[in-house]
Amino acid sequence: MPRRDRMIREREHDSYKARKKLPDPSSCSECKAVYHEGRWQWGRAPVDAKFLLCPACQRARDGEPAGILTLSGGFHLEHRAEILGLIRNIEERETKAHAMKRIMAVVEHQDEMEITTSEQGLARSLGDAIHHAYQGDLDYKYPDGGGVLRVRWSR
Repeated sequence: MPRRDRMIREREHDSYKARKKLPDPSSCSECKAVYHEGRWQWGRAPVDAKFLLCPACQRARDGEPAGILTLSGGFHLEHRAEILGLIRNIEERETKAHAMKRIMAVVEHQDEMEITTSEQGLARSLGDAIHHAYQGDLDYKYPDGGGVLRVRWSR
């Protein structure tokens, strides 16, 4: 009789995740990140590297973010330069360690700023850092079975 007490993992759908093992070594033809030993990293591409498009560059090209951070309220308008500096510092730190964590775009609407990211974890890190530095209200909306993480901060 089969066991019925096992955890069932929900199917995650990420069309940018490799469906099969990538050739090792590979290099992104746009950003020059190198795929080596199962992960994307920064470094010099070997001469025998295969050239392809990394998931972060593919997302940027398609305009399909994995995370969206939305800043609203008057506070971010008054402190725009400081907040953008904080965002860029966190992006630089995260991108050095993880080549696929990148800001895709920063778009300003009338009273909102929207930051799109190539990984969900970066959107969360940015929201956490802004909340830690400036308090306010922070909310996360996780997608079911993959998709776009929506982080909303207001003050």
